Amino acid sequence: MVRKDLKNRTPVGSAIDNDLYNWLKEYSKETSIPVSKLLDKAITLLKESTTK
Repeated sequence: MVRKDLKNRTPVGSAIDNDLYNWLKEYSKETSIPVSKLLDKAITLLKESTTK
């Protein structure tokens, strides 16, 4: 189901390694950076590294 309240974002469902997820949640908590923003950054870096 599409969320009408999200104008500039797309909800994504995925499964990741438990250790990576735990690290990501802890890093998010320590830095006060939302997980969604950390994932945006990680995907941006992947995109940049594969399109050069």
